[in-house]
Amino acid sequence: MRLSRTTKYLLLAALVLGLAVIYFPLLVVLLNSFNADTTFGWPPSSFTLEWWGRAAENEGALKALGTSVQAGLVATAIALILGTMAAFALQKYRFFGRNQVSLLIILPIALPGIVTGIALNNAFRTILGIDLGLFTAIVAHATFCIVVVFNNVVARLRRMGGNLEEASMDLGADGLTTFRLVTFPMLRSALLAGGLLAFALSFDEIIVTTFTLGTGLETLPIWILNNLFRPNQAPIVNVVAAVLILASTVPVYLAQRLSGDTTSGGRL
Repeated sequence: MRLSRTTKYLLLAALVLGLAVIYFPLLVVLLNSFNADTTFGWPPSSFTLEWWGRAAENEGALKALGTSVQAGLVATAIALILGTMAAFALQKYRFFGRNQVSLLIILPIALPGIVTGIALNNAFRTILGIDLGLFTAIVAHATFCIVVVFNNVVARLRRMGGNLEEASMDLGADGLTTFRLVTFPMLRSALLAGGLLAFALSFDEIIVTTFTLGTGLETLPIWILNNLFRPNQAPIVNVVAAVLILASTVPVYLAQRLSGDTTSGGRL
């Protein structure tokens, strides 16, 4: 399909405008983290690293960062195990209710976060009698992190097919050897991409966390929300937000590069 020059320019302008709406506010946050003016006058008259130094010494922010990293790593580990197992079960076997099970696995990420948060809060406190804490937040994060890993592994298994595994078994390899030498090497990049996306999703989650973390604990996004409207904390909040932007962008970028590797068969 050929487009006229005017149409191309209009589409380019729409693209630039859309990207500007999305990314310009993020750029403002990054610049304000270096803004020497505590009132954040725009454009910045001078820049400083003072706020970054204060943020590095802020006990509340550091504790929240540790909580976020801990929750993200454990939730990602759970998601990698359960998501991979579910992907193999649904891709390799045919059974009654297979499509319904697949829907149930994917559904948590499609539900509104507040619905998931309320449901898990009621389940933990009312049905199971578990006090809210870091454990409940990790379980809550794992429910939607599993979806990311599941989708990545299923997509890779569909691309791989079963010819190489069948050839390996025809040559005398058992199931474990075939998985170790054939299947796993081809799945590594999909697992890594799924893990990175799951960690990023857990790291910046706030709605479900609010309902499942419990009192006395804060993740980094919750710390930002709680300190956002405190004037003396505003410069540090900008620094923490900038760190959160970078911490979320890097895993997503790496996952995109790994998921887009269609020519290497999933090999790193």
